[in-house]
Amino acid sequence: MTPNESNRQEPEMIATIGKVMLEKLDSLASKIRDDVATEADRTNHDLLSEIAALASNRLSVEKNESIVEEGGEAWTERTSESHYPHIRLHGGALEDDPPKLNL
Repeated sequence: MTPNESNRQEPEMIATIGKVMLEKLDSLASKIRDDVATEADRTNHDLLSEIAALASNRLSVEKNESIVEEGGEAWTERTSESHYPHIRLHGGALEDDPPKLNL
């Protein structure tokens, strides 16, 4: 792992990336509303919108899983009593790594 890659894993860096991304998303949305957006602006707005939606979804899943694990009632999508799928970047479910088979 390079120093730049490890820097991206720090909570402060992750929070800053999120804040900057949301600021850029707002800026691009403003350009679209004002009808001055370029095609690249619209493409970047779509991508950032999808990232923001996936992040929101992931937080909701984590919150609901925590509520259920603490004995509360919340909607969860499980593949078994102890197994939760996780959101993939393409929007589908990313399940935990399958067990390794001893062949």
